[in-house]
Amino acid sequence: MIKRRVGATGPAVSAIGLGCMGMSFAYGGADDAESTRTLHRALDLGVDHLDTADMYGFGANERLLAPVVRARRDEVFLATKFGNRTRGDSFGGTGSPGAYVDSSAAWAREACDASLGRLGVETIDLYYLHRRDPATPIEETVGAMADLVRAGKVRLLGLSEVSPRTLRAAHAVHPISAVQMEYSLFSRDVEGEMLATCRELGVSLVAYSPIGRGLLTGAITSREQLADDDWRRTVPRFAEGNLDANLKLVEAVREVAAEIGCTPAQAALAWVLDQGEDVLVIPGTKRVRYLAENVAAGEVRLTPEQQRRLREAVPAGAVAGERYTEAGMRTVGH
Repeated sequence: MIKRRVGATGPAVSAIGLGCMGMSFAYGGADDAESTRTLHRALDLGVDHLDTADMYGFGANERLLAPVVRARRDEVFLATKFGNRTRGDSFGGTGSPGAYVDSSAAWAREACDASLGRLGVETIDLYYLHRRDPATPIEETVGAMADLVRAGKVRLLGLSEVSPRTLRAAHAVHPISAVQMEYSLFSRDVEGEMLATCRELGVSLVAYSPIGRGLLTGAITSREQLADDDWRRTVPRFAEGNLDANLKLVEAVREVAAEIGCTPAQAALAWVLDQGEDVLVIPGTKRVRYLAENVAAGEVRLTPEQQRRLREAVPAGAVAGERYTEAGMRTVGH
């Protein structure tokens, strides 16, 4: 397993981690037994970087991970997040309507204690601000997060979907070890100022949805394959018309992957990993068979020509539809 360091002072962890959101949230029904097998198998294969959030299943995902993490704590680099909330709920179970962002110092402290309780651990290895409320100064939020480090509740700090300006301001308060951003052949907004700022400051980029929310696997060919409660049905890139256009791009990636001798998902993951030694990926899955496929991407070696062909298979601006709904896009980039 390829290892890469988290930030300037963090440990070396598996460059291919495991995004755990879909085990409890967003991508159809849960299968806790299979998800638990997947978590254990990930650790067996050397995938030690597990990524969750308090919002995933309104606390359910952290509770799902808890027994695995407790049983194998020394093998796990544990990341979780705070900042997304639902009105009237503290993630005790079901959640309630009315999503909003809360990056206040008070919520940082309360959310951290709640996550520690659900996870059953004393310390979170990497604690992210999931989304930022621009009305709250980032200095206030990171100041509270730094207090959590001093209290021994958190080891490293991270931000998600912020602007380069916010990253600089946050880093001036306390070192930021990682920035989590959507990054794939389908989503390359981070290229340019964001990635350059991370590199200037010694911040790792953790790429979520590196397989385009499943599109780049080549397995999705129509909306009908998505369960009625699959969140992707609301995502513009999966909308009628947009999906057809995007599937043509997937086919172009498939052709290059076939020449390389790997699956489209493996080609997509290998491409992201090749963007720098400071880039890590956290593809999500809740099934052992897909986990094995993702892990094997670490053995794929792309030539410069293959890297170029994959990039050209999905030209900049060619993907149809935004990453999130209009409301979701309003929560990113602050």
